[in-house]
Amino acid sequence: MPTRPRTVAFDVVETLMSLQPLRPRFADAGLAPELLERWFDRLLRDGMALTLAGDYEPFPDVAAAALRTLARGDLDDDTIAHVLTGFHELPAHPDVEPAMRTLSEAGISMICLSNGTTETTTRFLEHNELDHHIDQVISAADVHSWKPPARVYDHALNAIGQAPHDVALVAVHAFDCHGAKRAGLTTGWASRLEGHYSDVFTPADFVGPDLIDVAQQLAALPEAGRGA
Repeated sequence: MPTRPRTVAFDVVETLMSLQPLRPRFADAGLAPELLERWFDRLLRDGMALTLAGDYEPFPDVAAAALRTLARGDLDDDTIAHVLTGFHELPAHPDVEPAMRTLSEAGISMICLSNGTTETTTRFLEHNELDHHIDQVISAADVHSWKPPARVYDHALNAIGQAPHDVALVAVHAFDCHGAKRAGLTTGWASRLEGHYSDVFTPADFVGPDLIDVAQQLAALPEAGRGA
Protein backbone atom coordinates (compact mmCIF):
# COMPACT_ATOMS: atom_id res chain seq x y z
CA MET A 1 0.00 0.00 0.00
CA PRO A 2 1.54 3.35 -0.98
CA THR A 3 1.97 5.93 1.73
CA ARG A 4 1.08 9.60 1.45
CA PRO A 5 3.49 11.27 -0.98
CA ARG A 6 5.64 14.13 0.20
CA THR A 7 5.30 15.75 -3.21
CA VAL A 8 2.85 15.55 -6.10
CA ALA A 9 4.21 16.22 -9.59
CA PHE A 10 1.51 17.45 -11.92
CA ASP A 11 1.61 17.06 -15.66
CA VAL A 12 0.59 20.39 -17.19
CA VAL A 13 -0.90 20.44 -20.70
CA GLU A 14 -4.42 18.96 -20.62
CA THR A 15 -3.97 17.88 -16.98
CA LEU A 16 -3.91 21.42 -15.59
CA MET A 17 -4.19 23.52 -18.74
CA SER A 18 -7.29 23.55 -20.95
CA LEU A 19 -6.60 23.79 -24.68
CA GLN A 20 -10.22 24.59 -25.57
CA PRO A 21 -9.71 28.37 -26.09
CA LEU A 22 -7.32 27.58 -28.95
CA ARG A 23 -10.26 26.49 -31.14
CA PRO A 24 -11.11 30.04 -32.31
CA ARG A 25 -7.46 30.56 -33.20
CA PHE A 26 -7.62 27.41 -35.34
CA ALA A 27 -10.59 28.97 -37.11
CA ASP A 28 -8.63 32.21 -37.57
CA ALA A 29 -5.93 30.15 -39.27
CA GLY A 30 -8.45 28.56 -41.62
CA LEU A 31 -8.39 25.22 -39.81
CA ALA A 32 -11.43 23.36 -38.52
CA PRO A 33 -11.64 23.87 -34.74
CA GLU A 34 -12.31 20.13 -34.46
CA LEU A 35 -8.67 19.52 -35.45
CA LEU A 36 -7.42 20.69 -32.05
CA GLU A 37 -7.21 17.18 -30.59
CA ARG A 38 -5.61 15.77 -33.74
CA TRP A 39 -2.98 18.51 -33.61
CA PHE A 40 -2.11 17.87 -29.98
CA ASP A 41 -1.97 14.10 -30.53
CA ARG A 42 0.41 14.69 -33.46
CA LEU A 43 2.47 17.04 -31.33
CA LEU A 44 2.91 14.40 -28.63
CA ARG A 45 3.60 11.67 -31.19
CA ASP A 46 6.28 13.69 -32.98
CA GLY A 47 7.98 14.70 -29.74
CA MET A 48 8.06 11.08 -28.58
CA ALA A 49 9.27 9.93 -32.02
CA LEU A 50 12.21 12.31 -31.86
CA THR A 51 13.06 11.02 -28.39
CA LEU A 52 12.90 7.40 -29.59
CA ALA A 53 15.22 8.27 -32.49
CA GLY A 54 17.73 9.77 -30.08
CA ASP A 55 16.97 13.37 -31.05
CA TYR A 56 15.19 16.29 -29.42
CA GLU A 57 13.29 19.40 -30.42
CA PRO A 58 11.60 21.72 -27.90
CA PHE A 59 7.86 21.86 -27.41
CA PRO A 60 7.25 25.17 -29.27
CA ASP A 61 9.10 23.97 -32.36
CA VAL A 62 7.31 20.63 -32.46
CA ALA A 63 3.98 22.37 -31.88
CA ALA A 64 4.60 24.70 -34.81
CA ALA A 65 5.74 21.87 -37.08
CA ALA A 66 2.69 19.75 -36.19
CA LEU A 67 0.41 22.69 -36.96
CA ARG A 68 2.07 23.31 -40.30
CA THR A 69 1.84 19.62 -41.20
CA LEU A 70 -1.83 19.56 -40.27
CA ALA A 71 -2.37 22.43 -42.71
CA ARG A 72 -0.33 20.58 -45.35
CA GLY A 73 2.26 23.33 -45.26
CA ASP A 74 -0.22 26.08 -46.02
CA LEU A 75 0.38 28.33 -42.98
CA ASP A 76 2.82 31.21 -42.71
CA ASP A 77 4.90 31.99 -39.66
CA ASP A 78 2.64 34.82 -38.47
CA THR A 79 -0.44 32.59 -38.53
CA ILE A 80 1.32 29.85 -36.62
CA ALA A 81 2.51 32.40 -34.08
CA HIS A 82 -1.08 33.65 -33.69
CA VAL A 83 -2.27 30.16 -32.81
CA LEU A 84 0.56 29.31 -30.45
CA THR A 85 0.56 32.62 -28.55
CA GLY A 86 -2.84 31.47 -27.32
CA PHE A 87 -0.89 29.31 -24.85
CA HIS A 88 -0.17 32.49 -22.91
CA GLU A 89 -3.84 32.93 -22.01
CA LEU A 90 -5.06 29.38 -21.44
CA PRO A 91 -7.21 28.71 -18.39
CA ALA A 92 -6.90 25.99 -15.80
CA HIS A 93 -9.50 23.24 -15.68
CA PRO A 94 -12.10 23.79 -12.93
CA ASP A 95 -10.83 20.86 -10.85
CA VAL A 96 -7.25 22.15 -10.63
CA GLU A 97 -7.40 24.71 -7.82
CA PRO A 98 -9.58 22.57 -5.51
CA ALA A 99 -7.25 19.61 -6.04
CA MET A 100 -4.18 21.68 -5.26
CA ARG A 101 -5.88 23.12 -2.18
CA THR A 102 -6.68 19.60 -0.96
CA LEU A 103 -3.06 18.54 -1.29
CA SER A 104 -1.77 21.72 0.34
CA GLU A 105 -4.06 21.26 3.33
CA ALA A 106 -2.71 17.72 3.70
CA GLY A 107 0.84 19.07 3.86
CA ILE A 108 1.79 17.74 0.42
CA SER A 109 4.05 19.95 -1.67
CA MET A 110 3.56 20.28 -5.42
CA ILE A 111 5.67 20.72 -8.53
CA CYS A 112 4.92 20.76 -12.25
CA LEU A 113 6.64 18.38 -14.67
CA SER A 114 5.92 19.21 -18.30
CA ASN A 115 7.04 18.52 -21.84
CA GLY A 116 6.45 22.24 -22.33
CA THR A 117 8.83 25.04 -21.45
CA THR A 118 9.44 26.29 -17.94
CA GLU A 119 8.50 29.80 -19.08
CA THR A 120 5.11 28.80 -20.51
CA THR A 121 4.22 26.73 -17.45
CA THR A 122 5.26 29.50 -15.06
CA ARG A 123 3.22 32.05 -17.00
CA PHE A 124 0.20 29.72 -16.98
CA LEU A 125 0.42 29.26 -13.22
CA GLU A 126 0.71 33.00 -12.62
CA HIS A 127 -2.12 33.82 -15.03
CA ASN A 128 -4.42 31.41 -13.19
CA GLU A 129 -3.21 32.38 -9.70
CA LEU A 130 -1.94 28.87 -9.00
CA ASP A 131 1.73 29.71 -8.59
CA HIS A 132 1.49 29.91 -4.79
CA HIS A 133 0.69 26.17 -4.72
CA ILE A 134 3.70 25.13 -6.82
CA ASP A 135 7.21 24.95 -5.39
CA GLN A 136 9.04 24.26 -8.62
CA VAL A 137 8.48 24.01 -12.38
CA ILE A 138 10.53 21.34 -14.14
CA SER A 139 10.67 20.87 -17.89
CA ALA A 140 11.55 17.71 -19.79
CA ALA A 141 13.61 20.05 -21.95
CA ASP A 142 16.22 20.04 -19.19
CA VAL A 143 17.24 16.52 -20.20
CA HIS A 144 16.43 16.88 -23.92
CA SER A 145 13.72 14.26 -23.77
CA TRP A 146 9.96 14.09 -23.99
CA LYS A 147 8.07 12.02 -21.44
CA PRO A 148 7.75 9.11 -20.70
CA PRO A 149 11.36 7.78 -20.53
CA ALA A 150 12.56 7.21 -16.97
CA ARG A 151 15.28 9.86 -17.24
CA VAL A 152 12.64 12.61 -17.24
CA TYR A 153 11.16 11.47 -13.93
CA ASP A 154 14.64 10.75 -12.51
CA HIS A 155 15.61 14.32 -13.36
CA ALA A 156 12.58 15.65 -11.49
CA LEU A 157 13.41 13.51 -8.46
CA ASN A 158 16.99 14.76 -8.45
CA ALA A 159 15.82 18.36 -8.80
CA ILE A 160 13.63 18.14 -5.71
CA GLY A 161 15.90 15.78 -3.79
CA GLN A 162 13.35 13.07 -3.11
CA ALA A 163 13.10 9.32 -3.56
CA PRO A 164 10.62 7.79 -6.03
CA HIS A 165 8.36 6.36 -3.31
CA ASP A 166 7.93 9.86 -1.84
CA VAL A 167 6.55 11.37 -5.05
CA ALA A 168 3.31 10.87 -6.96
CA LEU A 169 2.80 11.81 -10.59
CA VAL A 170 -0.73 12.99 -11.38
CA ALA A 171 -1.87 13.22 -14.99
CA VAL A 172 -4.78 12.71 -17.37
CA HIS A 173 -2.54 10.79 -19.79
CA ALA A 174 -2.12 7.08 -19.19
CA PHE A 175 1.25 7.01 -20.97
CA ASP A 176 2.59 9.54 -18.46
CA CYS A 177 1.42 7.47 -15.51
CA HIS A 178 2.98 4.39 -17.11
CA GLY A 179 6.36 6.11 -17.45
CA ALA A 180 6.26 7.46 -13.91
CA LYS A 181 5.27 4.05 -12.55
CA ARG A 182 8.21 2.44 -14.34
CA ALA A 183 10.45 5.03 -12.67
CA GLY A 184 9.13 4.00 -9.25
CA LEU A 185 6.72 6.85 -8.55
CA THR A 186 3.20 6.49 -7.19
CA THR A 187 0.71 7.44 -9.89
CA GLY A 188 -2.72 9.05 -10.02
CA TRP A 189 -4.82 9.21 -13.19
CA ALA A 190 -7.90 11.37 -13.72
CA SER A 191 -10.24 10.01 -16.39
CA ARG A 192 -11.83 13.28 -17.52
CA LEU A 193 -9.81 13.39 -20.76
CA GLU A 194 -9.30 9.82 -21.96
CA GLY A 195 -12.26 8.14 -20.28
CA HIS A 196 -10.58 4.72 -20.30
CA TYR A 197 -7.14 3.74 -19.07
CA SER A 198 -5.46 1.83 -21.89
CA ASP A 199 -4.89 -1.84 -21.15
CA VAL A 200 -1.37 -1.71 -22.62
CA PHE A 201 -0.09 0.53 -19.81
CA THR A 202 0.79 -0.37 -16.22
CA PRO A 203 -2.29 0.55 -14.15
CA ALA A 204 -2.18 3.74 -12.14
CA ASP A 205 -2.21 3.38 -8.36
CA PHE A 206 -5.15 5.75 -7.99
CA VAL A 207 -7.91 6.51 -10.47
CA GLY A 208 -10.64 9.10 -10.24
CA PRO A 209 -13.01 11.03 -12.49
CA ASP A 210 -11.12 14.28 -11.91
CA LEU A 211 -8.14 15.78 -10.15
CA ILE A 212 -10.12 16.51 -7.00
CA ASP A 213 -10.95 12.86 -6.48
CA VAL A 214 -7.37 11.77 -7.14
CA ALA A 215 -6.04 14.43 -4.76
CA GLN A 216 -8.44 13.31 -2.04
CA GLN A 217 -7.28 9.71 -2.39
CA LEU A 218 -3.63 10.74 -2.13
CA ALA A 219 -4.28 13.00 0.85
CA ALA A 220 -6.11 10.17 2.65
CA LEU A 221 -3.11 7.84 2.49
CA PRO A 222 -1.31 7.08 5.75
CA GLU A 223 1.92 8.90 6.36
CA ALA A 224 5.12 6.89 6.08
CA GLY A 225 5.90 5.10 9.31
CA ARG A 226 2.30 5.19 10.54
CA GLY A 227 -0.52 2.69 10.25
CA ALA A 228 -3.65 3.29 8.22
